[in-house]
Amino acid sequence: MDDCLFCRIAAGEIPCRKVYEDEKVLAFEDIHPMAPVHVVIIPKRHIPTLMEVGAEEAADLQAVLAAAREVARLKQVDRKGFRVVINCNEEGGQAVFHLHMHLLGGRQLKDGLA
Repeated sequence: MDDCLFCRIAAGEIPCRKVYEDEKVLAFEDIHPMAPVHVVIIPKRHIPTLMEVGAEEAADLQAVLAAAREVARLKQVDRKGFRVVINCNEEGGQAVFHLHMHLLGGRQLKDGLA
């Protein structure tokens, strides 16, 4: 998708502070962190929202979940704890319509997003 911010980041057209990458997933530092550790994890394939994940896209979602485990280890929050969040659609807080997961940690998290 030419106009999708996350597709452009995944294609290398827009720079990011990369944390993890494999053939299906890219993880990068959030530009407006809400916790000491705040990483955005995206499938490289464009999927607008969680509601569009079907049988064909299930492997992409599984790859995002596996990447979250690896990012937690890389950021050293795997043992103390972290939160993962997927916002879905406008009222759910989704601002970029490319499926993505936020991984937050690095301090005691309270109720709410961070």
